[in-house]
Amino acid sequence: MNEVLTPDICVIGGGSGGLTVAAAAAAFGVEVVLVEKGRMGGDCLNYGCVPSKALLAAGKQAEAMRHASRFGIADVEPQVNFGQVNRHVQGVIDAIAPNDSVERFTALGVRVIQAHGRFTGKRTLLAGDVEIRARRFVIATGSSPLVPPIPGLDSVGYLTNETLFEQTRKPGHLVIIGGGPIGMEMAQAHRRLGSDVTVLEAARALGKDDPELAAVVLRRLCAEGVDIREQAKVTGVEPRGKAGVRVHAATPDGDIVVDGTHLLVAVGRAVNVDGLDLDKAGIAHDRRGIKVTDKLRTTNRRVYAVGDVAGGLQFTHVAGYHGGLVLRPLLFRLPARVNETIIPWVTYTDPELAHVGLTEDAARQKHRNISVLRWPYAENDRAQAEHRTDGLIKVVTDRRGRILGATIAGAHAGEMINLWGLAVSKGMTVRDIAGYVPPYPTMSEIGKRAAVSYYAASTRNPWVRRLIGFLRKFG
Repeated sequence: MNEVLTPDICVIGGGSGGLTVAAAAAAFGVEVVLVEKGRMGGDCLNYGCVPSKALLAAGKQAEAMRHASRFGIADVEPQVNFGQVNRHVQGVIDAIAPNDSVERFTALGVRVIQAHGRFTGKRTLLAGDVEIRARRFVIATGSSPLVPPIPGLDSVGYLTNETLFEQTRKPGHLVIIGGGPIGMEMAQAHRRLGSDVTVLEAARALGKDDPELAAVVLRRLCAEGVDIREQAKVTGVEPRGKAGVRVHAATPDGDIVVDGTHLLVAVGRAVNVDGLDLDKAGIAHDRRGIKVTDKLRTTNRRVYAVGDVAGGLQFTHVAGYHGGLVLRPLLFRLPARVNETIIPWVTYTDPELAHVGLTEDAARQKHRNISVLRWPYAENDRAQAEHRTDGLIKVVTDRRGRILGATIAGAHAGEMINLWGLAVSKGMTVRDIAGYVPPYPTMSEIGKRAAVSYYAASTRNPWVRRLIGFLRKFG
């Protein structure tokens, strides 16, 4: 006979969103059951954000060695031991893993069940041999790498982000299908660690970002030797020799063939809903995810969905944001509403590419009259001191100077975007940014200079100049 549990909240999925809900609810003394069939910490810790940033850090060190002469230090071609690089990556995962572990959450008072969960009714979930009848459910099952139906793909040992970080030998020639953030980050990391890299993108590389600023990143990657083929739709894959791969693609200029030693598929993510038996719980969903309201409630009023599986922006910080939001109705019966316009995102290439709010094109469609403010890194003293002058900030405002969005391409863009995320979320104006005092010399001054440039036209206004001249008469 199955064990029966009747917790206040049952969370399905042990990634960022699920762990946020479980930890916070348990802290308030609420009885929580967490169901996770895989590794605690989810995709981000084990296969995504953490290992990819660790690999990028290794590549950044290698690249710095090649260009040390800018600072009067001899250039050195790094000797890369890919096995040790892999141990570095795994070491970072191991250092963070205790924060997301079964032991920690058990100590917090959460009952963790390591089994596959599936709904058997509108308020009942079966996880292994445990039946859970909860007051409320939160689905936080995340997403997995999307594998497109490319002819011949199953005949080769292709990689995804779930298997890429298991490699202990450097790829000779890594072919990447997909020119989005994951594809471009891994392209640069592997190129800097000594691999040849070709990226095949069916449309435009970094296509979700502002083209002007994405071009800054793409120019750098090309300069470092990454072969980026845009408008190259992969039509087939076949084995080449004992361990190689041959990729066929169609381009506007004709068909091309790319030979490599390894193949990485990075064309997007598919939400994890298979096997949950959502229909038995009356939960509507489609290929994009579970259908939710702007309050993250599903078609079953007892069930919420957060993170990737909710069908919106697929970022770890979004899952955490969702988790915090649903705690309001779950614990306090308070309203909560998702606002995706305040969500920033970052592509962690070098230079980084960060964005929050509306792009220039989106702002022009929504607002008739906008201002676009730019300021280059080359005009910043700290950027000059560090020889990191590639890039710029681009700020979009409405006609009254309210900040609608910002995009940054350049060093530390991921850190610098935080101020602009606050500005967008609080409805701040360029006057607010122009009035704050950043320390000198920092790259944060780039943002302030962009804000101050909003007033440049005023310095040429004849009425303003006449006013200044008139006031001078009074001493």
